[in-house]
Amino acid sequence: MNLPNKLTISRIILTFVFMLLLFSKGVLPKALALFIFLLASFTDFLDGFLAKKRNEITDFGKLMDPIADKILVVAAFLAFVEMKLIPAWMVVIIIFREVAITGLRVLALTKDRVIPADDGGKHKTVSQIFAVFAILLFLIFREAGMKVFQFWNGEIEAIYKNAIFILMLVTIILTLISGAAYLVKNRQIYINAKAD
Repeated sequence: MNLPNKLTISRIILTFVFMLLLFSKGVLPKALALFIFLLASFTDFLDGFLAKKRNEITDFGKLMDPIADKILVVAAFLAFVEMKLIPAWMVVIIIFREVAITGLRVLALTKDRVIPADDGGKHKTVSQIFAVFAILLFLIFREAGMKVFQFWNGEIEAIYKNAIFILMLVTIILTLISGAAYLVKNRQIYINAKAD
């Protein structure tokens, strides 16, 4: 297994470390969770960069790289639902899109085709990563405001939660647009499947 693919696998492993820290109490674990999330997100950039630079692009990487992204981001969003920071319906839309596109990729594999991530998918991933980053900052800020500096109140919480909701709406729109673009661009795969 080449280095880019190892980085992809490491992103999945880091997801579990991230979740463990995220649900731990205190400011430090939340800050470490943010660091681990950023590190895992950086491996997404690094594995693609190295694969192209070293000419080590593989079918495994094309398939697993976007799946590793989904595992990391969806895990974070599910955690935020559990923490009552975002509504469950938003995450259902994200998961539905990811399952639909992953299903399309699997169907393509049965026809000896690999569908790599395109620009729309990458923009969607960036928007989701930014949303997770912003929500993690909110968690750190809230934890510090409540436990360390004693300044947190309901008004501040409402402002932050409204900002998170708006940010998630933008993320949902980009997620739906990129999903629709994938389905339209690769429609021959499932149209031919129906014909078969």
